[in-house]
Amino acid sequence: MIKYERAPDIDKRAREIVEKLCMKHVDLSRVWFMRSSGSQSRYTLARIHVLSRIMQKALGIPTQYVIEVISEKFDRLSEEAQTKTIIHELMHIPEAFGGGFRHHRPYVNKKTVEEMYRRYTGKTGWFNF
Repeated sequence: MIKYERAPDIDKRAREIVEKLCMKHVDLSRVWFMRSSGSQSRYTLARIHVLSRIMQKALGIPTQYVIEVISEKFDRLSEEAQTKTIIHELMHIPEAFGGGFRHHRPYVNKKTVEEMYRRYTGKTGWFNF
């Protein structure tokens, strides 16, 4: 059985990433960060969820996103890989923040995540060591 708990450490890191990368469209008051354990997933490190539009309407609430990190995989990663994973998931949130997702191609892929990570670390050119 999968267990879920809030992930304040991921929330803190995501806030830093959003601020540094000027991801102004990401309303962090409506993005929740959870850590799961017990997943049978083989290759997934993290995933993003959204409350469906019909549920939003029925509950009378605005769009909410949940970023889930899978403890067994994510927690073993280096800090760099964890940061890239968080960036990757945040990049799935569209500019409209309307309940949809940005697709892997052409928006969220290794190249775009690496570019965002370089911006995040301040290493934007080949001459930075």
